[in-house]
Parts: sequence; C-alpha cells; structure tokens
Amino acid sequence: MTELTIQASLLEALESEQYDRVSKLLTTLHPSEIADLLESLPARSREILWGLIEPGQEGNVLSHAQDAVRTGLLELMQPEQVADATIGLATDDAADILQDLPDEVIDSVLLSMDAQNRARVSAILSYPEDTAGGLMNIDVVSVRADVPLDVVCRYLRQLGKLPEHTDSLMVVDRQSQYMGTLPLSSVLTMKPDVTVGEIMQTGMAILATTPDHEVARIFAQRDLISAAVVDEQDKLLGRITVDDVVDVIQDSAEQAVMNMAGLGEDDMFAPVLFSARRRAIWLAINLLTAFLASWVIGRFENTIEQLVALAVLMPIVASMGGNAGIQTLTIAVRGLALGQLSKANAPSLLLKEFAVGALNGVIWACVVALIAVIWFGKIALGIVIGVAMIVNLLTAAVAGAVIPMLLKKAGVDPAIASGVLLTAVTDVVGFMTFLGLATIFLMP
Repeated sequence: MTELTIQASLLEALESEQYDRVSKLLTTLHPSEIADLLESLPARSREILWGLIEPGQEGNVLSHAQDAVRTGLLELMQPEQVADATIGLATDDAADILQDLPDEVIDSVLLSMDAQNRARVSAILSYPEDTAGGLMNIDVVSVRADVPLDVVCRYLRQLGKLPEHTDSLMVVDRQSQYMGTLPLSSVLTMKPDVTVGEIMQTGMAILATTPDHEVARIFAQRDLISAAVVDEQDKLLGRITVDDVVDVIQDSAEQAVMNMAGLGEDDMFAPVLFSARRRAIWLAINLLTAFLASWVIGRFENTIEQLVALAVLMPIVASMGGNAGIQTLTIAVRGLALGQLSKANAPSLLLKEFAVGALNGVIWACVVALIAVIWFGKIALGIVIGVAMIVNLLTAAVAGAVIPMLLKKAGVDPAIASGVLLTAVTDVVGFMTFLGLATIFLMP
C-alpha cells in the first residue's frame, strides 16, 4: 500500500470507529506522516487518534507536529507523560516540545526527567527558540587537535554510536574552545599517525544568539550539513544540523504565506472564536482602508453622476496599480528576508522599479486608453484614464519598494502589514488621480 492509500484507509477506519484497525495502520506510518494526519483532523477526531498512538511514538510525533497542534496535544498530557515522551529524542527536539508549554509546566516536566536529560534540555531552553542556541543539539563528539587519528578511531569505537547526522567531529582545546572540524571521511582515509590538527578544517562557527533566519541563510550560502555553535568566548556549546535548518526554512515559508493574509500561525481546526479573534484585527484595518478609498470616491460624487463611464473604468485603474505594486512588494519583502536588500542598494532597487513602473505604465495606459475610446467614443476619456494609470503604476512601484523597508525599520514584519498598506495607497491614488483629472478635463 502507498502512503496515501494507508492514510485514506486510516481515516476511513477512524470515521467508522474501527480503532483496532487504526492502531494497526498507525504502526506503518512515519511519525511525520502521523503528525500531518493529526493536523488535518478536527479537534475531536484528533484527540481520538492521539489516544491510539503508541506511547513510545508520542515524542517523535510531537517533534514533527505544527506548533499550534502540538500545544493542543500537550494540554492532554500530564508532566510525567511529557517527560516520558521526550526519552530517546534528540535534545533539541525535546527542547522544542517543552518550549510550547507554560513555564510552570516546563518546570514540572524537567523535574520528572533524570538529572542528565534535565541538564541537557535546560542548556537549550536557556536560549530563545528562534536563535542558534534554541536550534542546536548539544550531542556533540569533540576531539583535541594534538590527538592522532588512530586514537580518534579507538575513541569512536568505544562510543559505539554517533549522534544523528554527524558528518564531522568538533575540534576543541583543553578549555573547550572551538578550533575547527574533523570530517569523518578524513578519519577513515588518512594515515593513522596523522594528528587531528594537521588535517582539521578551520570552518566558521555560529554564535548562539544568531537569529534562526540568519542561520538558514548561512547554511544555504555555504552548503553546510552541520555547523558548530559557540558562545561569546568561542566555547563550544553544540551543533546545528541541516535537518533543523530545513524545518526553519519550511516554517518561515509557511509563516510568510499566512502573514500575507494577516493570519499568523493558526491551527486549521482551531476553535471558531480563537480564529475569528485573530483574523478580526486585520479585517478591521482593511475596513478602515476601504472606507478611506470610499471617502475619496465620495468627494467626486457629482462627477460620477454625470459621467457614468467613470464608475465602469475606476476598478481598472485601482486593480492595475495594486497588481503592479504587489510585484514590487514581493521582490522587496523577499530581499529583506534574505538580507539582500539594505540601505546601500535600496536606491538602485527603487530606481529600477520606478523605470519598470514607467514602462509598464505607458504600455498599458495606451492599451486601456484605446479600449476606453472604442468603448465610450470619447478621446478625452481615454487620455484621462491613460494618464491616471501611468501615475498609479509609478506610485505602486515606489510604494511597493518603500513600504516594506519603512515597516522593517519600525520593527513591524513587512510580510504582515505591507499588503494592506499598499492596497490603500494604490486605491486612494488611483481613484483620486482618475476622478480628479476627469473633474478637471471632462466636466462641462
């Protein structure tokens, strides 16, 4: 059976209350697939399915679940159950789970752990979740630079097992200060009497306080599989592996899409009142901008009454400006997110987008003006809408580049607020320019 077939069979069995069959099918799925299933179910069905998962699988499923869903599942568990679920998990995954709990519950879970696990998880919890320290895993194999490779091989055999995704050993001095990395391939292929210091790579280390999006950028630029994490004194704290960075990139992409709609992070089947409250804020802001655009239109009520064609053509001016602005806005927001847009190159982007807006404005102004002349038989009307479109597309290009930069400078996420503000600007400028020009040149 394929993965999709298994999931379909499981959902069918769950709906028909064949819980023994559900339990059997769950054993054939990967924890990440079970997490996806949980996210796709309403609250009641989710609770039932969660109760059928083997206790030994709970930790792995929680580590793959969306934060909002994971929080809901953790509320169904006692602190001792959460502590048991984290047994066997990578330290960073265990810390991710605990970070979704209230502080008093975290303390209870930590007290339920053995001393070793409590110390390891506490070390990660001391850093914010969205930093390198919050991402790192403290399960690290380290060696000193003056040790020969044959000693390293004996040490690895003595350990018996390496942490997951280990491609290199960390090289440190006697004070645990980071010096570089020793690729496992070198351990296997170089002569046994060669010392670690002779062949180690002096790769960069990531400061524990580095934001997670900057960590993702570093991994992407340098094609890293793992990287050391250090404190301000270059003392080795742990390592970040590419699987954690993939999660950061995926979460950032999902969050960007949700933010564009003003949703934030939301569970698909969150309670109605909770979802409605979160969405109401941006709906209210959007309503205010819509009233602003309506007020502008109302200022030209007499003009519209006498020239009905204006009411027909108004949406074209606003729509073209909005679409052009979104194109520039997307480029600017992406550039800010990737660290590619800054004060140094912002004027160049602004100039380029202004030129693009001017070119597109002239081309589409001519097209729309020609259609308006053919449709309504008035050359003056075609000229007015053509000029209004050029003005609005130029405004959209400038606003699409400037708004995200101003929001970031003000400490507001550009992905959340840019779209609403841009729409307000293009609607107001589009309507005011079109109706204002019509009032001046078309009214008798």
